[in-house]
Amino acid sequence: MSFKRTPQKFSAAINEVTLGVGEKAVKIGGENVLPLYTFDAPIANRPAVGAEITDLGFDSSLPALSEYYAGCSSIGEIAKRASEMPGADFLAVSFEGASPDGLNKSVEECVEVMKEIAAAVDVPIVVEGCKNMEKDLALFDKLAAVLEGRNALFLSAREEDYKTVAASVGMAYGQKVGAESAVDINLAKQLNVLITQLGIQPGNIVMNVGSASAGYGFEYVVSTMDRVRGAALTQDDKMLQMPIITPVSSETWNVKESIVAEEDMPEWGSREERGINMEICTASACLASGSNAVILKHPASVATIAELIGSLI
Repeated sequence: MSFKRTPQKFSAAINEVTLGVGEKAVKIGGENVLPLYTFDAPIANRPAVGAEITDLGFDSSLPALSEYYAGCSSIGEIAKRASEMPGADFLAVSFEGASPDGLNKSVEECVEVMKEIAAAVDVPIVVEGCKNMEKDLALFDKLAAVLEGRNALFLSAREEDYKTVAASVGMAYGQKVGAESAVDINLAKQLNVLITQLGIQPGNIVMNVGSASAGYGFEYVVSTMDRVRGAALTQDDKMLQMPIITPVSSETWNVKESIVAEEDMPEWGSREERGINMEICTASACLASGSNAVILKHPASVATIAELIGSLI
């Protein structure tokens, strides 16, 4: 007796969110099947891939990455080159130079950086802060003003600062709000509820439910994404139907496999190749678990993940 498989699709669906404007705008979410289950129903919006740079430029310690950006002498040129990376759908900008623990660049300096980047690219822009909450609050308000009308996504609004971030980014300037929680379905849902109660529409929220590099507690990320997607589709939980974005590069390029020098661990091989492999493994697992967009920094990783997505959808 032959096996007859019954397609598993749901009446509920993930919200469709548009990032950017014009011909280069990107839509994420919108599916009513489990992650990458194209055999159950068509997936209109394939997962998106972002190329990440920082306000300081790029990691010049990586030879192949440096070769890709060869000839770029300004942040605008770097941003343009990143936006043209084969397989990239959007540009992610991290303001790590603003961190008080680092260069502590002023808000005014960061604004000038953002103006130059905005003038150089026409792709959707995702803005990441410096991981210092007080500085991010000051940054996001000014950067959201610079990007007014660009339909940018700001990462992240957290439980501690969601009121200010959502008000300045989403309500004052009409940008998309990134809701960041710490690998916990209940925290993710609670934050979405709180942000919508401020008046932000669910269609203007993208979740970052937490991330980790493969091998570093990543099973918690996978289980959280699985539970979020399950509740969104099988239980029609509208406070968990926001698409998910996962900043992969910030995790994978900071673990020992990606930072230990080749002279210290020659048996591990090329440091850059190790980082690329960590980035690819983590991003592919995130996509299989429910992420609708991933942020990467190496052109080899971006091209590989984009090819993987294209072969599956």
